[in-house]
Amino acid sequence: MDSLLDSFSETEFISISVRDPRILKDDLWHTHVDYEICLDTNSMCFRKKTSCVRRRYSEFVWLRHCLEQNALIILLPKLPPRTFFFSLRNTDQVLQRMRGLQEFLESVVHTPLLLSDSRLHLFLQSDLSITEIEVCALGKTRYTVAEAIHRSSSGCISRLEDKASCDSDCESSSSSGLGLSVDTPVRGSPLPFSERDQPLFS
Repeated sequence: MDSLLDSFSETEFISISVRDPRILKDDLWHTHVDYEICLDTNSMCFRKKTSCVRRRYSEFVWLRHCLEQNALIILLPKLPPRTFFFSLRNTDQVLQRMRGLQEFLESVVHTPLLLSDSRLHLFLQSDLSITEIEVCALGKTRYTVAEAIHRSSSGCISRLEDKASCDSDCESSSSSGLGLSVDTPVRGSPLPFSERDQPLFS
């Protein structure tokens, strides 16, 4: 009985959640929303057993493209589609996208072949921008992938905002936190915007 319990306790797990969408202001007219990605695992594949980072939709698009290039024989899960009329003010749309992003990551981290890609680990466990991740993964930085992941928790490597990536997660509005998670029921929009406001094209 004890051996059975020991075996159960040592079972590998990878738990990942996407939550807490937050609106950030890029400039006077444009904002974007990012999401907190929290990872909890006992897998030897990951440098840190618990971590939280923030990523925006366009960074997920970049990640999927990278994984697709590196794993040609694997059919990758889809991301929630870009919506022409996507509005950061629409809580239902934001929550639906958040669920889709979590489903994407859950599928990715449970595909062993994809876990060999250092860009995935930097995406999930470092504060590096997309540009910095690409350079680091190529070995062209003064720090290694492991060091980047380790230092991100202590703020030794500051994140540089990647202004080049701004697609359907951008629009015109003001800065606000949404305070939602995948498991949070929607009880009216917590955003300080009227539903009558029309979303802008992005």
